[in-house]
Formats: sequence, C-alpha cells, structure tokens
Amino acid sequence: MRVMIAEDNALLREGLVLLLSTAGIEVVAAVDNADDFLAAVAADRPDAVVVDVRLPPTFTDDGLRAAVSARKLYPGLPVLVLSSWVEDSYAAELLGDGMGGVGYLLKERVGKVDRFLDSLRRVAAGGTAMDPEVISQLLVRRKADDPMAALTAREREVLALMAEGHNNATIAERLVVSEGAVHKHIRSIFAKLGLSTEDVGHRRVLAVLAYLNA
Repeated sequence: MRVMIAEDNALLREGLVLLLSTAGIEVVAAVDNADDFLAAVAADRPDAVVVDVRLPPTFTDDGLRAAVSARKLYPGLPVLVLSSWVEDSYAAELLGDGMGGVGYLLKERVGKVDRFLDSLRRVAAGGTAMDPEVISQLLVRRKADDPMAALTAREREVLALMAEGHNNATIAERLVVSEGAVHKHIRSIFAKLGLSTEDVGHRRVLAVLAYLNA
C-alpha cells in the first residue's frame, strides 16, 4: 500500500512515516501544507492519504478542504482525516459524498498503533473508520428534523459501531447480544434508510454515510 501524509507538526509527521514504514507501508510523500499535498496527489496518486485538518497557511480547515478537493479530482480517493477535535466545516461534504473510503480519527488514537493501522487499511479498502468521540459529537449536534429519527436507540448503537468499522460479531460482543439480533437490527436500519436489506459491505458503507451526513 502506498500512502501520502499531510501533517504540519514535524514530530508527528516523521513519527507517522516511521510507524507506517515499520508496518511495511510505503510512504510516497510527507508534506506539511495543503498546496504541497494537492500537488503530490496529482503527481503520484497514492492508495490512501492521511491528512491533518489544520494545515498552513491559515491553520483552520485547510487540510480538510484539501481532502475534499482531492476527492473531487480523484473520486473515491481513500482519505483518513486526523484532528485534535471534531471540525464541522467541510466534514459533512467529505464524509457524505457516497463513495466510501473515508475515516476521521482524533490524533490521540494514533498512539494505539494496531487500531490506527487497522483503520487506515479499512479506509484504503473502501470502508469507513470513525472515531467513537467523533460519532458522539456528531450525534449531539443533530437537527430536530434528523432523518435518522426513525431509528430506535439500539439501532443507533448498532449503526454507530458500524461507523467505527466493526463487523457483526464484534458488534454483538460489544452490545452483549447475539449475531442474529445484530443482523435483524441491520436489516431494519437498511429498510428505514431506504436501502436494500441485504447485509453486504456496500450497503453498510451507504448506511454509515447516510448516518454521518444526516
């Protein structure tokens, strides 16, 4: 797997390069600003990118905006966003373009190496990897006319765990229920979101994206 990194903090950037290289992942470029990131993606499109939300020159949401631009230029480009907190601006556009291959993790999770690498690989494969805290904050910020309102509390729990990238067995273990019960909840979620009730990877990604973009 070939990965590109955009992170302005030199220590974290070099740490990510070392971490990925040690795991056998090729880092094709490691830049510290949004303009160089977009240029590097255009010059040598990677299999996935890891992007900090706040990059020069404004240190606001330059990285997130660059990620959105890259996805428009190269539809489906897998993007794993890193941030110290949850950014609303442009996040919905990135997470809800319907193509999958997106992740949003808080930087503190990078220290959990196995989970971070698993998230990156999942995103590169077209799946999703959402930080539980990101999901929690997005839930709190929902509008009253949220189309997810039809889901039960348990269905929301199941969908939140799906957004983290867990399979049915892990969801069942987390919620202390049977896999059969999880499967029934997922079929109900799909039906309420207007998706085919077949429990396959593509449907799961669409459900998660609908959840995040609601």
